[in-house]
Amino acid sequence: MKISIIPEKCIACGLCQTYSPLFDYDDEGIVRFSQSDQLSVEIPDSADATLAAKSCPTKAIVCD
Repeated sequence: MKISIIPEKCIACGLCQTYSPLFDYDDEGIVRFSQSDQLSVEIPDSADATLAAKSCPTKAIVCD
């Protein structure tokens, strides 16, 4: 599955990191991937990453 982040939409609420270790924050509290500086990554199907994306209030995380 492909996961993309849109940092401009992030409001630093913290839900994504709560639901999945795939996500982390930069120095300003904006979402980023914990293991990559890319804006999109390919990962095996992941229930916790999907939940994080669905829970994002601003849709800053997208599952494709």
